[in-house]
Amino acid sequence: MPLILTLLAILVLIFLVSYVKLDTFISFILVAIGLGLANNLEIKELTKAIQTGVGNTLGELTLIIGFGAMLGKLVAASGASEQITNKIISIFKDKYLTWGLALAGFIIGLPLFYNAGFIIVMPLIFGIAQSTKLPILYVGIPMLSALSVAHGYLPPHPSPAAIATQLNADLGKTLFYGILVAIPAIAVAGPLFGSTLKKYNPKLNEHLFTSEKVEIKNPPSVFISFFVALLPVFLLTFSLWYNILLSILPSTLSGLLEQFSAFMQNTFKIHLLIEPNFSLLISVLVAIYFLGIKQGKSMPIIGKWLEEAFKNVAPILLIIAGSGALKEIFLASGTSQYIGSILLNINLNPLILGWAIAAFIRVCIGSATIAGLTAVGILLPLIQSQTSISPELMVLAIGAGSLMFSHINDGGFWLFKEYFNLSIKDTIKTWSVMETIVSVVGLIGVLIINQII
Repeated sequence: MPLILTLLAILVLIFLVSYVKLDTFISFILVAIGLGLANNLEIKELTKAIQTGVGNTLGELTLIIGFGAMLGKLVAASGASEQITNKIISIFKDKYLTWGLALAGFIIGLPLFYNAGFIIVMPLIFGIAQSTKLPILYVGIPMLSALSVAHGYLPPHPSPAAIATQLNADLGKTLFYGILVAIPAIAVAGPLFGSTLKKYNPKLNEHLFTSEKVEIKNPPSVFISFFVALLPVFLLTFSLWYNILLSILPSTLSGLLEQFSAFMQNTFKIHLLIEPNFSLLISVLVAIYFLGIKQGKSMPIIGKWLEEAFKNVAPILLIIAGSGALKEIFLASGTSQYIGSILLNINLNPLILGWAIAAFIRVCIGSATIAGLTAVGILLPLIQSQTSISPELMVLAIGAGSLMFSHINDGGFWLFKEYFNLSIKDTIKTWSVMETIVSVVGLIGVLIINQII
């Protein structure tokens, strides 16, 4: 019975979000209430579960996602993203242009959330296509595949950050493994797949192009642009590199390094800098100075940027809160434990299972964020009981599954279709296939790393 109720809950969620077009947060809460009542939870227990789910989920994520959004806004508004793109293009030249564009899209995608990144890079893509006379999809797919991978795989993006938090995964390791998985996924879905799309040459919407192109005065230097965009990666993965360094140094040197580290920790609390919340706060403060104050921007203008960034991410936080409420109902009703016991008897790699569940929900609902977070709520007991499963790799497996085959129920599908002025059929042949490649190659990368670690 719990399994049937869970399937019905997912179907109702799909119906409310995809067909009724009801607000996603409200849909999650309604489904959570309905599932709780169907499982005979007392009203007080049901209310407490929803409050606990929302509170526990948002408690740790609000700062991570909020600071991530602020950093992305500063990178975009200051012109740093354009500086990064122009420099990489000048290095890679015409022969390897698409590889340079993929790298630029990835670096820009690290701090920028997908929709914001899409809007930022589209004028760059249009401009490059016009100046080089190359087909627009051949130029655009490498950058957009990189943005998609960062959105689905890497914290501090909302879905992977939320999944990592619920699975108690280390954000630094998740980011490190995610970058390793991202490289082949972007290579195959970007430059390699993009090279097959030269036959598509849609007529661009010039009005749309010119309306988005904004001249930014006094942009930051190339070095500062790269430094600020990549600073969170360095800080979040610092402890991982530190542990690797300790393991390869001679015992005498590693002992001295540990003593120095202990001194810095006890005296200056230096270890605080690698905690995810504080490392992102540091990155935002550095960006405020180098991308704002040093470029002549006043604090009111910078404050407006930061305010807009948090406003833009608020709907995502509500979706995450709603998914947390549903997850807690799964736990409080015993549904998760029941499903976990069933899944334990399925002779299937848990990483493949996590990918498949997220992929199924993604195809049905369209939203990568909802797909990933719903899959976690279903799989949580299984993951907790399987100590051999790396939570960091499970984050990536679910994240890869959540990108599977974007089609007409996904906002990103229509964003791509309208900007590139494609038919629905051609959008499926290009965008949907690209997303599928990203998803499948991501899973393969996760399985390979799982064999190594």
